[in-house]
Amino acid sequence: MAFDPNQSDPRMTKVVVHHILVVEDNPEEAQVLKAILERKGYQVTVAKDGGQAHSSFVMRKPDFVILDLILPGETGYEVCEHFKKTDPGVPVLIVSAIELTESRNLAQRVGCDGYVSKPYDPDHLLKQITQIAEKNWRKTHLGDQRQEGESGEYVRFSCLCGKRLKVSTAHRGKSLTCSNCGELVTVPRH
Repeated sequence: MAFDPNQSDPRMTKVVVHHILVVEDNPEEAQVLKAILERKGYQVTVAKDGGQAHSSFVMRKPDFVILDLILPGETGYEVCEHFKKTDPGVPVLIVSAIELTESRNLAQRVGCDGYVSKPYDPDHLLKQITQIAEKNWRKTHLGDQRQEGESGEYVRFSCLCGKRLKVSTAHRGKSLTCSNCGELVTVPRH
């Protein structure tokens, strides 16, 4: 049977994700999350702040990261951005009590691959891990074979000066300079 990159295969995640780094400063929440993940067969390392997270990421690189936004000393946004600069291939899922659209947008801008609000349904969280891991696997192993989105490969939009622009969906949320007027323009996310 041929592999269809648009179909979800829950068996694939077991191959792709073995070790998950959980970055959570609340010990009770960290233990609950760790128990959920270990029951599904994942090996879990818990870090309580950015410093521990950075050390864990370097010492024993995870296959997947679950990250809270509110951490002592360093925000989850900063941790995510650092991880993505260090190794953009490791998926990062933010799990946070912050439900603001602006928070989700900032998380996306720093490179997070998904966002789940607390309190979360464990089944939904596990499904997100599977989907994000599979999308990352396709992106890494199958190249740009239309994993950018079902609607097409390009985003079309206009600058304030009226110039019509067309860029790859891979650039959603990023800023670019309009070739017509020189103004900074942000590529729409949808």
